[in-house]
Amino acid sequence: MVTCTAMSGPGPLAEPGSPEAELAARIDRGRLPAHVAIIMDGNGRWAKQRGRPRVEGHRAGVAAVRDTVESAAQLHLGHLTLYAFSVENWKRPRAEVWTLMNLLKDYLRRELQTLVDNDIRFEPIGRWRELDPSVVSALERAVDATRDCRGMRFNIALNYSGRCEIVDACRRIVGDWAAGRRVDIDEETLAASLYTAGQPEVDLLIRTSGELRVSNFLLWQIAYAEIWLTPVLWPDFRRRHLLEGILAFQGRERRFGGVGPAAAESIDPSSAVDA
Repeated sequence: MVTCTAMSGPGPLAEPGSPEAELAARIDRGRLPAHVAIIMDGNGRWAKQRGRPRVEGHRAGVAAVRDTVESAAQLHLGHLTLYAFSVENWKRPRAEVWTLMNLLKDYLRRELQTLVDNDIRFEPIGRWRELDPSVVSALERAVDATRDCRGMRFNIALNYSGRCEIVDACRRIVGDWAAGRRVDIDEETLAASLYTAGQPEVDLLIRTSGELRVSNFLLWQIAYAEIWLTPVLWPDFRRRHLLEGILAFQGRERRFGGVGPAAAESIDPSSAVDA
């Protein structure tokens, strides 16, 4: 069985002199987003543009997943969450869903050793235990094999819904109360009951294909996330796009409801009205 070891770890981010290396050199490693989440969109349009079946777009998208996960680990991001399959995706044709599940199993079979070699801890989130038993078994094997990894946490959202996550969190809290484990019901309690309990909230949300919606993804965790949109379709997304998104994130001023330093300095205290 493959397991993480102390010698494991990500390799170099980019080849010296490459465009990716130039982008990487501009990134402030001390200001990386703690948690990056990506809505992987555009597989169907990618296939349609090429006159191919939709499932070919999903197959092509696997390469983007591989490159993005490895790049994020090499950049030493702490947490990466990819939106792979939503609760609403069950509305798609059965053959397409079947293909998606088989691609997931194939990815885990092929890439598990790579996850271990890059010291990546794998964690599915969502109602993933409701999936086909063969898929659940493959996910459990990957979780077990990477349990001791201490590098990046790689979450993959499967059978996921942001609303369902909040409902499930409320159910856990109600269950604790019924069992006599009563705590104050506040933001901290709810956050501790989410699928991502113990992980930082999302700093950067990336969506490919140019669409302008969050699609019921990590609704609680993206409350103060910076959103970066790219017209690139998911199968064409590569590490340079991830680096561009992080550079855009670092170029923004995050105020969390307050004001920036320049605005604060311009406020005249003498003009304030006594409460």
